[in-house]
Amino acid sequence: MADKAADPGRAGAASLSARAREAVLRRIVDRRYEQGARLVEREVAEELGMSRVPVREALRALVAEGLLELLPHSGVRVRRLERADVEHLYEVWEPLAVQASRLAARTVAADGVGGLAVLEAALRRAESAAAADEGAREVAAHTAFHEEVVALSGNPLLVRTMEQLSWQLRLLFGLREEPAHMRAQHAEMYRHIAAGDPEAAAASTLLHVRDSRSVALRSLFGA
Repeated sequence: MADKAADPGRAGAASLSARAREAVLRRIVDRRYEQGARLVEREVAEELGMSRVPVREALRALVAEGLLELLPHSGVRVRRLERADVEHLYEVWEPLAVQASRLAARTVAADGVGGLAVLEAALRRAESAAAADEGAREVAAHTAFHEEVVALSGNPLLVRTMEQLSWQLRLLFGLREEPAHMRAQHAEMYRHIAAGDPEAAAASTLLHVRDSRSVALRSLFGA
């Protein structure tokens, strides 16, 4: 039997589907595709300059991931975040984020400051974006900060698990407001990670995630 993984045609199709998926995801996250918007396969393919086959596969994948939903008769639409969706996301993200900070601090304590520069750079980008009132850039910087904490944890299973949540988190961060005190909380997390203090890093992250949950629910649902 032929090795499917070695089939260049199959690999190329998978690559196109992955590109289409990421392009649609970016449009959902930056709200070019608003919540509730109907997506027509042909129109999306034309916009992306692709054939309909990889776009169809991408849309199916995003339905399976819960970011799109099937319409009763045909097509798909961007799924609206309900309160339960946000609560479920935070229930999963909270323990993972806390453990990521704990492990990142342990990594710093054991191996030195390697990897801290990217965390500090994300903090600087967030401050710069906030000063310029560039909300989308600030959200991107905050998201990058959390992703780099996970990377610094040194746990590949945690990294892979968080990758499954990353787009949902990016979408949520883009929808809620971003109060100034949350930037200060990131700076506090950074200080504890940089100091190699696992439990202080974990505690500050727990406070941040729970505060983030409250902000998200208030921003999106008024309570």
